[in-house]
Amino acid sequence: MLKKHLILLMIATLTACQTVNTTSSGRVGVNRTQWMFSGLSEKQVQTSAATAYQQEITKAQQQGMLNKDKKQYARVKSIANRLITHTVTFRPDALSWAWEVNVQNNDQLNAYCMPGGKIMVYSGIIQRLNLSDDELAAVMGHEIAHALREHGRERMSEQMAEQAIVSVGALALGLSEESTNLAAMVANVTFGLPHSRTHETEADLMGLELMARAGYNPNAAVNVWRKMGEAAKGSPPEFLSTHPSSSSRIRDLNLNVPRVMPLYQAARKY
Repeated sequence: MLKKHLILLMIATLTACQTVNTTSSGRVGVNRTQWMFSGLSEKQVQTSAATAYQQEITKAQQQGMLNKDKKQYARVKSIANRLITHTVTFRPDALSWAWEVNVQNNDQLNAYCMPGGKIMVYSGIIQRLNLSDDELAAVMGHEIAHALREHGRERMSEQMAEQAIVSVGALALGLSEESTNLAAMVANVTFGLPHSRTHETEADLMGLELMARAGYNPNAAVNVWRKMGEAAKGSPPEFLSTHPSSSSRIRDLNLNVPRVMPLYQAARKY
């Protein structure tokens, strides 16, 4: 009887979802149908992201690491504003988001855009890769695309499903805590790894279109990943990574640059 109830609970968990497509496909044709838990709303995720972002802002401020280089900050904000204007291509409601843009003094090669448009660029990625404005637009366009596509909410939905399946499955089969942890690792590889690669590819393509529409040369995206490839030598091979290899990204970007080049050329006329 217990096993039957557990199985019913697992089925209920798997069916408590909805399929959505968070964005228009754009010129690059990103049109994958997405899977979200119905009980996890966009508003909930954005509210949580705003709280997490504010915590990072407060921490950086306390350490004197926020927007230290005013010229660099102004540059990042200017590029972000140009990109944000064109988010309407993929989803009109994005223009009403409470966008925030900051630069953290941090040597890591990193940048992110949390759900709802909370952007952070680390000074390290700008300085260590010596990014031009076009290259910086490629990085930021990629991160903005993650937020537009709601990859964060999608990932959270996947994790909720993983946890439910592992917990229910462990109870049903009488697995030990150690076995449950191993099952969680397997679930992470099974559910997380392929989707993470999918997310990265979608963000690459949408970011490429965003930067082109904003008047930044899309060929710069290829340059960024060449630089990243050089900086990341010795990292794990592609099949163990949550990111496609630099060579894969470069190949895919090169294939798609011609699709968005007319957008860039049109933007440069104004």
